[in-house]
Amino acid sequence: MAVPDDTVSLLDYERHFRARIDPAIGSYINGPAGDGQTKRANREAFERHRLMPSVLADMRGASAKSVLLGAEMAYPILLAPTAYHQLVHPQGELATVEAAGLTRTVMTVSLLSSVRLEAIAKRSITPLWFQLYLQRRREETLSLVRRAEEAGYRALVVTVDAPVNGMRNAQARAGFKLPMQIRPVNLDGLEGSAPVRAVNGSPVFQGMLDEAARWEDIAWLRDNCRLPLILKGILNPHDALRAVEVGVDALVVSNHGGRILDGLPASLDVLPLIADRLDGRVPLILDGGIRRGTDIVKALALGASAVMVGEPVLHALHIGGMPGVAHMLTVLQTEFEVAMALLGKASLAEINRSMLF
Repeated sequence: MAVPDDTVSLLDYERHFRARIDPAIGSYINGPAGDGQTKRANREAFERHRLMPSVLADMRGASAKSVLLGAEMAYPILLAPTAYHQLVHPQGELATVEAAGLTRTVMTVSLLSSVRLEAIAKRSITPLWFQLYLQRRREETLSLVRRAEEAGYRALVVTVDAPVNGMRNAQARAGFKLPMQIRPVNLDGLEGSAPVRAVNGSPVFQGMLDEAARWEDIAWLRDNCRLPLILKGILNPHDALRAVEVGVDALVVSNHGGRILDGLPASLDVLPLIADRLDGRVPLILDGGIRRGTDIVKALALGASAVMVGEPVLHALHIGGMPGVAHMLTVLQTEFEVAMALLGKASLAEINRSMLF
């Protein structure tokens, strides 16, 4: 399907996505937790901040390049881990990774991908990170880590902010169920993927959380993983400091896109608090609400080294397949370069809080 001619921004992709997608699938991809306060806060935080330009700057040799955890990046943009790309396009993650390669973008492959992590790696010409939820049995977690290492993934991203699913009312109202032909193929054969039944009358506290990940599990993983280790889902500065103390290499400041717990602060609002607490000890990646090139500038100014983009990838994949994702990323990259040029910043190192009004 061709990308509509009026699709010139990420918000245009979202508009077309909402008009075309099956409502139940749309509720799973776009639906927030609870009343959507956290998800709205992510966008409102970007809209509150204003930028202060500097004119007549020397822009010779300007570049958006950087290095993050040893990977050269053409732009400070990464694909966030998002599940089940085959929900929106039959080629799923294979189309997404091709678009990432064409646009020189690092992709974070979800544990819950609808294509095996090895098949995605074989198709990729860009660095890949692998996202992981710790399994109940350590040997099963380690088997996933070894598969990622052997397939050539460059980093491990452990999502830590979702020990249970959030209350996604919109998704429940729409009656979303995963189609039979789509499943988390990376979990095939793992006992830890089986559901836990609640006992003693409690829907959450008895049984479901007994084997949830704890800090000692992160320390164990650090000792048993050869890849750079990143924690995704950090909002509390105290948690950020503890993560660094156990040897984590980077953090993703994220509220899970507002899909887990409603009433949390915007990721962008928490970012400078964590940046101040850590004072550059590890790179910070901002996740949640990125829709414009100027959003990326604001995130970098407040302490991020890069940003992650999640929902817009699925919007573009549904509307235009691989070319749609490549076009969406090119639009975002171009917007970011235009913003740098108009703000008078020739490198990422020049972007800091002094340029916020």
